[in-house]
Amino acid sequence: MSDMIRVAVDAMGGDNAPVEIVKGAVEAVNADKRVKVYLVGIQAAVEAELGRYTYNPAQVTVVPATEIIETAEPPVMAIRKKKDSSIVKAMQLVKDGTCDGFVSAGSTGAVLVGGQVIVGRIKGVERAPLAPLIPTENGVSLLIDCGANVDARPSHLVQFAKMGSVYMENVMGIKNPRVGIVNIGAEEEKGNALVKETFPLLKNCPEINFVGSVEARDIPLGLADVIVCEAFVGNVVLKMYEGVGAVFLKKIKGTLMSSLKTKIGALLIKPALKKTLKGFSTDEYGGAPMLGLSGLVVKSHGSSKAIEIRNSILQCVTFTEQKITDKIKEKITLED
Repeated sequence: MSDMIRVAVDAMGGDNAPVEIVKGAVEAVNADKRVKVYLVGIQAAVEAELGRYTYNPAQVTVVPATEIIETAEPPVMAIRKKKDSSIVKAMQLVKDGTCDGFVSAGSTGAVLVGGQVIVGRIKGVERAPLAPLIPTENGVSLLIDCGANVDARPSHLVQFAKMGSVYMENVMGIKNPRVGIVNIGAEEEKGNALVKETFPLLKNCPEINFVGSVEARDIPLGLADVIVCEAFVGNVVLKMYEGVGAVFLKKIKGTLMSSLKTKIGALLIKPALKKTLKGFSTDEYGGAPMLGLSGLVVKSHGSSKAIEIRNSILQCVTFTEQKITDKIKEKITLED
């Protein structure tokens, strides 16, 4: 059992906890015999959900926690006060080496604070960004940062580019990934003060494959594999992506169900359409890793269903096997 990938899961985090969280955990261990999940949460509630499924008991351990950090709570205070919460106890399992990674659909603020305070940053990393995979015409791109560092400096964005390159090359198998910075035009002289100052730093960084500015409309086209920005811009991009996707899907369904003729057409194209739409579902790619920490922290959507929790857990397997944390350590130049 010592060679298994061990993942601590916040069983009480998210809108659908613990039902979908436990279901996703069971699906993960049933899909991969290398995974051992530590479900951290209210013991009675977690065990009641586990009783509904068939799985290898050697791959699942319940870790009791008596407290839950709610989404509306001030993150710093919650992490300090609720030492027996599912988030804090699960992160402690990563910090002390019991687990290789942590997954939560709970409070984003608490996960971000806990990642910094409990797990801790790699020496030399100035800020730890959230980096989700987003679907594009050609596959996926990594959006970094999408929510952790609203007021970033140019040196932070350069590190984001380096860490994002490590992730895309080793986890997604993209050799020499293209790095772009989100801007309001393709010209180098365009952008706000942060972008203008960061652009030449990225351009002259030999450790990345910088392709220049990427406008928002170019992101879905997949013109860059690593999309660099500070968290305010990144979060707007991500939320717009999700909103437009939801409306587009609703419109397609409405059109296909509008008449008998379209319903017949929908039946004929259903397999192909389902396959195409699946590629644009963020659930398929797991959660957003918080890169640059001493241990793996993955934040899933608050509305996560079992499929995203499952994929977030399996994401930890690739991350751990590829030794991403060690490779980020090597990539980042340590400062005196």
